[in-house]
Amino acid sequence: AVFRYLATFHDAEQEEYRQPSKAFIPAPNANLRGFVEVNKDFAAFVQAQSPQSIATLDMDATLVVTSKREALFCYLGDKAYQPLNTWWAEQGIILHSEFRDGNVPAGFEQLRVFKEALECLPEGVYRVRLRSDTAGYQHDLLKYCEMAKNERFGRIEFAVGCDVTKEFKKAVAEVEEAEWKPLYKVVNGKREKTSSEWAEVWFVPNAICYSKKGPEYRYLAKREAMAEQLGLPGMEQQLELPFPTMHMKEKRYKIFGIVTNMDWDGEDLIHWHHERCGKSEEAHAVMKDDLAGGKLPSGYFGENAAWWWIMILALNLNAIMKRFVLEESWEPKRMKAIRFSLINLPGRVIKRSRNLIVRLTKGHPSFDLLVEARWKIAMLVPGPAG
Repeated sequence: AVFRYLATFHDAEQEEYRQPSKAFIPAPNANLRGFVEVNKDFAAFVQAQSPQSIATLDMDATLVVTSKREALFCYLGDKAYQPLNTWWAEQGIILHSEFRDGNVPAGFEQLRVFKEALECLPEGVYRVRLRSDTAGYQHDLLKYCEMAKNERFGRIEFAVGCDVTKEFKKAVAEVEEAEWKPLYKVVNGKREKTSSEWAEVWFVPNAICYSKKGPEYRYLAKREAMAEQLGLPGMEQQLELPFPTMHMKEKRYKIFGIVTNMDWDGEDLIHWHHERCGKSEEAHAVMKDDLAGGKLPSGYFGENAAWWWIMILALNLNAIMKRFVLEESWEPKRMKAIRFSLINLPGRVIKRSRNLIVRLTKGHPSFDLLVEARWKIAMLVPGPAG
C-alpha cells in the first residue's frame, strides 16, 4: 500500500527529458506540489503562534548517499541525491525543499528555488535576509536581491560565500597587513582572540563590471593561520588541500571570502554568516539519521521526492511540538530521546462511549507531561484559513 501511494508522485513522462551528463530537475506533478502547500500551512501556523517580521533564509544542499542503481554520481564520486533546502532561522523550520539528483550542482537554478521559497513565507513577514555558502554565489541571485526585484519584499539583504578565485586572491594580497583585524569569540562571557583575521577587499568580478548601473557589492576576506607541520622524511609535500590557501608574510593561511550588500561591522557580519552552519546543518543530520530521510525507498525519482517531503513535514511537525507544546528542555532533544520518553510508552488504549482513553502505569513520569501537552495544544492559535 505504501509503494502504491508513493507511485502516485512519480511522473514517468518527465524521465524522457533527461539527457546524459546533463543537470535535470523533473517537474513535480500535482500530487508532489501538494506537499509544498501543506508545508506553507505549517509555516503560517508557526507564524500565528510566534509572529516574526524578519525571515533569515539559509539555503543549503545536502547529500543523501545511496547505492541505488538509478542514482547519479555527485561531485564526491558517490551515487547520491542532493536536495536543496531553505531553512527559516527565526522559526526553526524548513520553509522549502527541492529534491534533486546527485549530479545537479547545489547552485543550479538557485534563483528559481529562492523565489519559490519567498512565496512560502506567511503574512506578517516584511523583511528577508539570505545566507548561503559558495553554492549561492550566483550573480543572477545576488542581483535579484540587491536590485529589489521582488515586489513583496523589495531589496533583500544577503551574505554569501564567494569563490576564492585567482583574481580574488590577487585582491586579498593587496590588503595591507595593518588592515587585517582579529576575529573574537565569546567564551564564558569573555571575548577571546582567535587565530582568524578579516579585512575588507576591493574586488569587482567580471560578471558585474560591464555596466555602470550594475550592482555594487562589498567583499570581505577571512584568513586563518595554518599550524606549521613537520614533514616526514621521504614524503612529498601535499600539493592540494580541500580549501583555498595563500602564502602571506612567510605564513600559510586558509582563505575564505564573503560577498554582501549589508553595512554591518565586518566581524559581526562574519559571525552572523557562520550561524548558518548551526541549526540548518544540524537539521540535515536529523533529516537523514533520525527521520529516515537518508533511507530512500525506491529507484524512481518521484517516489523518493515524496518520501523526502514526508520527512520534511515530520521534521517541521516535530519542531512545532517541541517549541510550542513541550517544555523548553525538550527543544534540543533528538528523536531517539523523544521516542524513548514520550512516544514509545507502554499503556492501554480503550475505546468506550465514543471516547478514546489511554491508560499508563500508575505514577509514570510522562503522565503530567502528556496532560500538559494536551492542554497546550488546545490553547494554540489556529492557523490562517485557506
